[in-house]
Order: sequence, then structure tokens, then C-alpha cells
Amino acid sequence: MSESNGEATTPATSGEAPATSGETPATVDPAPPEEFVQAAKAAPNHWLYLTDPTWRGEAPPPEFAVVGQWRSDDNGEIVEWQANEDYVPSPGARGWPEPTDDVDRAVQLATTGYGPADDVTAALAKAELAMLVTADGRPVSASAADGTAVVPIYTSARHLHKTGPLGFERVRIADVLDRIPEGHNVCVNSSAAVSMVLITDKLVQALAAVESAPAEEADGSERAEADQAEAGQADAREERGGQA
Repeated sequence: MSESNGEATTPATSGEAPATSGETPATVDPAPPEEFVQAAKAAPNHWLYLTDPTWRGEAPPPEFAVVGQWRSDDNGEIVEWQANEDYVPSPGARGWPEPTDDVDRAVQLATTGYGPADDVTAALAKAELAMLVTADGRPVSASAADGTAVVPIYTSARHLHKTGPLGFERVRIADVLDRIPEGHNVCVNSSAAVSMVLITDKLVQALAAVESAPAEEADGSERAEADQAEAGQADAREERGGQA
């Protein structure tokens, strides 16, 4: 996955452009990359859209992932740029630092719409975390920007050390939820380029779903193996029954 704002994605056409009149501009701002210039020659009188470099997929991109589009004229020359007002830049396009870990990556993608929020929970379920603690070992109580009471947790040394030389414990998310004070939510990486506050009750439910999924998959595999074994035994009985 690319996260560079300077990289162009493969050009894609979005239909024929309406006929226009007037002089062809000498330059178009922003100037199209060479691959778009060549694509325009192969597709005269078309719009060629530029997608955010984070977006991947064979299907047409959603509106929020389209940066804008260039128009080619009847001669296959690019003559116009049209920005997309509904474009939402991805983490890389915003210039955010590379994620430090799977949780940080999932938070960046979820907050910009390029990934599902469920990925944050799934990553948290596997992560080793750092939780700030008071002198007597209790979770530190802090306030989010909107006044919500939160317990800050961190997924990497980089984010943790930005808080200063404070006391912390290495924990798992289950430990955090067992010790979180009443009325508090969980704040993930408050010192990162983008953080996320997770509602405690919803987080508990989401983690329960994540933890039950592997067990259900394992049960399904065991049932399938049992069915195959039973089918094999039945075949063996039939073969023995058919022998003279």
C-alpha cells in the first residue's frame, strides 16, 4: 500500500467529456503525470480520474477516494483539471507519519474512512499496550478534548515516550477493561498524529465478538474433519460389503 501523496495511481476513464469550445490552455494545473498524458492520447474526449494512492481495488473507487479528474480533448490532449470537493485525503496524503504498528495503522485508516473501525478492535485484541498509572498503581484518569473521562493507552514506545517520563505498566486490553474506572472510556495513542476514543461498553462487546470468532472457526473445522472421517468410514464399509 502506497501512502505517498506524490504518487499517481493508474489512470481510469470516467466517461466521455462534454464537447467544449475555446482555446486549449498551454498548461494545466496540476500538471498530469506522464502516464495520464499517454492515457489521454488513447482516450480522446474523456475524463481520467486520479485516485488517492492508498485506494486499491478493481472496482471503481468511492467518491471520497477520488482526488479529481483531467479532461482530454478530441486530440487526446489534457486540457482541464477538475478537483473533487468530496475528496477525503488518506493518512499518507495528509502527511501523517508511517504507522508504528497494526493498531496505529487501523486507527489512521478508520478515522479517514479508508478502513473499518472493526480493524482497530481486532488489532487491539492482539497488541501489547502501555497504560499510564498513578503512584499507587491505578490507571491514570485524563480528559479528552470534548471533556470525556478517558484512560490513555499507547501501542508503541514512540507514542508513549511523547508523554514524558511517566510511570506505566505493560498490559493487554483485557487488563485495561478490568481496571478502568467507572464512567471512563479508552483513549488510544493520544500523542499520535490521530488518536481514537473507544466507548468502553462497545469495546467490551466488540472484543467478545473478536475472541469468539476463532473458536467458532475452530469448531467448524472440527465438524468438517469429523464429517470427512465419518464419510470415509462409510465408504470403507461399502467397499467391504461389496467384496465376495
